[in-house]
Amino acid sequence: MSVASLDVRALVSDWIDSWNRRDLDGIMAHYADGVVFEANTVVTRWNRPDGRLHGAAELREHFRLGLERAPSLRFDLENVLTAPSGYAALYRRDNGNRVLDVVELNEDLKAVSVKAFYLEEQS
Repeated sequence: MSVASLDVRALVSDWIDSWNRRDLDGIMAHYADGVVFEANTVVTRWNRPDGRLHGAAELREHFRLGLERAPSLRFDLENVLTAPSGYAALYRRDNGNRVLDVVELNEDLKAVSVKAFYLEEQS
């Protein structure tokens, strides 16, 4: 199955719903074991200047900490843009910050590369 033949908005909506339910297993179901994740939050939380986490175990701990630090966390999906290898999801956080996640998918439609871009500083 390719991204072109997939209802990407449904995939992203399921990911958003998992976050809003605070379902860490549901969130992580969207990522490949070898995912590479890049975000400013990695720099601030883990003191990694390149902002990168490698693998699902590191990402799970990053997300667990994020859920712990933001008890009222909520995402509202604004738009989904597609490319042959993935998508970009634009959403708004509960704190008003806007985020753009650029995601590359593997053949199993799991995220293998994610770059998160924040409009405002995010810790």
